[in-house]
Amino acid sequence: MSFSIKDVTRKGLLLGVFLAAGLVAGCEQPPQESTQNGYRGTGMSQIRSPEKIERLLVANAIPEAQPPADASGDLASKAYQNVQVLGHLSEGQFLRVMTAITEWVAPEQGCGYCHNLENLADDSMYTKKVARRMLQMTTHINEDWKAHVGATGVTCYTCHRGNPVPENIWFKDPGHVARGSAADPGGQNYPALSTARSSLPRDPFSAMLLGNTEIRVASAQSLPTDAPGMTIQSTEMTYALMMHMSNGLGVNCTFCHNSRSFASWEESTPQRVTAWHGIRMARDINKEYLDPLKPVYPAHRLGPEGDAAKANCATCHQGVNKPLNGVSMLKDYLVELGRPKK
Repeated sequence: MSFSIKDVTRKGLLLGVFLAAGLVAGCEQPPQESTQNGYRGTGMSQIRSPEKIERLLVANAIPEAQPPADASGDLASKAYQNVQVLGHLSEGQFLRVMTAITEWVAPEQGCGYCHNLENLADDSMYTKKVARRMLQMTTHINEDWKAHVGATGVTCYTCHRGNPVPENIWFKDPGHVARGSAADPGGQNYPALSTARSSLPRDPFSAMLLGNTEIRVASAQSLPTDAPGMTIQSTEMTYALMMHMSNGLGVNCTFCHNSRSFASWEESTPQRVTAWHGIRMARDINKEYLDPLKPVYPAHRLGPEGDAAKANCATCHQGVNKPLNGVSMLKDYLVELGRPKK
């Protein structure tokens, strides 16, 4: 079989058209909306796709609140056995929030996802132990991290969205061995969803959202010896976390930073302070609530390195700068998911 130059050219053009169509299909179509959020001339603006905004509105819709419950009557701690966290609620309030949690976390599995249906007081199911700790964590966030969540607060639905396991969680990354190579390229140089498909370090979370590694890009000192820990690698790790935050919140860098001087707090937006508290909140809940659950989980629920699932910015935000577009579900569950008043 023979081909003429014209045939080869035609086939090459067709291949080029198909490749171009594939590339365009992965891009957001115009028009785009631009909102200025800083001084003119500094490039401080947010550019968003109306189509994407519409998709996110649907994805962040909230379920209807359960009807109010009677606050009188026996306490749940007296009406039921082994109620360790919500015993201060009335029986009606307790059943109300249990019904809501089932809808938020396990709508298909029902009560049996966490409970032995033949003995609801039984603690043999790991899911019940995890759920109890998550209720404590939710209360902790709502009461002690107002600097980040404000009066909006969080509920189980903020992260779970009807899934027993939230879609956006992270485990320690074991690294990636490049094809044809026997060596791991330093945990980076291979695009990862965790860092918005960049080739930056794939796991900035272990160091920065579980550990206390400083989040820095530029040193204030002239020599490396004057600023220990300030390396090219630490800078790349910082950029990886920033890429994750940008993607997880659906914003660009200038949502928090002034492009004239990224490092300057005085010239940054108020959102940078909120993000600062958010990073520390993530460290807190990962250290105190999520990572310690490792002994509770069965092997199939652990990561490739044997660690428990943990949270990052995308776990709650899921593509919007305010989870659930800033709509508060907590206002309907303040009694149930707030700290008991003394």
